[in-house]
Amino acid sequence: MSVLRSSLKRGVGVIAAFGALAASFAAQAATAAKIGTVIWIGYGPFYVADQLDLFKKSGVKVTMQVFNDPALIPPAVTGGSVDGGMITYDQVISSVSKGSTMKVVMPIDYSNGGDAIVATKDITSIAQFKGQKIAFNPLSPSDFLLSYALQTNKLSEKDVKPVNMPPEGVPAAMASGGVKIGVTYEPSVSEIVAMDGGNKYHVIYSTKDAPGLITDVLVFKSEVIKKNPALVKALIQGYIDGLDYMKKNPAEAAKIIGKVMGISDKEVLEQMTGVFNPTFPEFAKVFAKSADTVSLFTSGAVISKILKAKGEIKTIPKTEDTFDDSIARSMGLK
Repeated sequence: MSVLRSSLKRGVGVIAAFGALAASFAAQAATAAKIGTVIWIGYGPFYVADQLDLFKKSGVKVTMQVFNDPALIPPAVTGGSVDGGMITYDQVISSVSKGSTMKVVMPIDYSNGGDAIVATKDITSIAQFKGQKIAFNPLSPSDFLLSYALQTNKLSEKDVKPVNMPPEGVPAAMASGGVKIGVTYEPSVSEIVAMDGGNKYHVIYSTKDAPGLITDVLVFKSEVIKKNPALVKALIQGYIDGLDYMKKNPAEAAKIIGKVMGISDKEVLEQMTGVFNPTFPEFAKVFAKSADTVSLFTSGAVISKILKAKGEIKTIPKTEDTFDDSIARSMGLK
């Protein structure tokens, strides 16, 4: 079963918005690179860098190749039809366990409340989940979030009654009274909380309680990293410059991102509250061994356990085999 991250309309029908991004480049361009991506609010810094041609100073001409299905990006990276890709960390674990040499070179964003467990207000603690039916999508970020919430409260999936359901179906299931607890993402989370005048449901646990558990990352095959480190460096620098522009010019950045995503400036700003784009110094937390969920070592352990238990992977790869921070280190990351 493919592991997909369909949150916040990621990858939905706006390929046309990238027509300008995928234009052919002049022969004299120093280096040309194709990066596989989907439409996702967390990739804002790269959209800004692309639209403002911020990669130019690194001598790299980047083409953002948009995929409608995020599950197609890992094989595209592994097969070499794109030079790199933007995917979720669970996809990296799955790909590496099956022999891919792709590695994370930097984090792009992580969910910051955009994914949540919603329950009726009479349920006030995770401990009360025991014996309850819970609607969520297996082998998805919803599954990872629920599993971590249960685990940190000394429960497991065996203590609850899973109801297999796509995230978009959770609001209707809860409104009908079929389930009292559901795991989904925005805008469905806000939709559920607003039902019945806002008096019946509340967020009981979200990715704000486990930052970094659901992380989007930039990946390249190890062969590409070794052969063309300047390309990897250019992408990382483009992100840094794009994020800097977003912080200094939020209104203009919202217009740029909205144009790419096919949504309004207001919608961009609303969706951005559910994700967090780390600054360059904050990359260090992602690559460091710690109990913090921002660390790939911690989030990876949670995700790998779920993937293996459900037959998505046969062996759990070493976390060290899923990332390469050498380029970021060469840029001054400590």
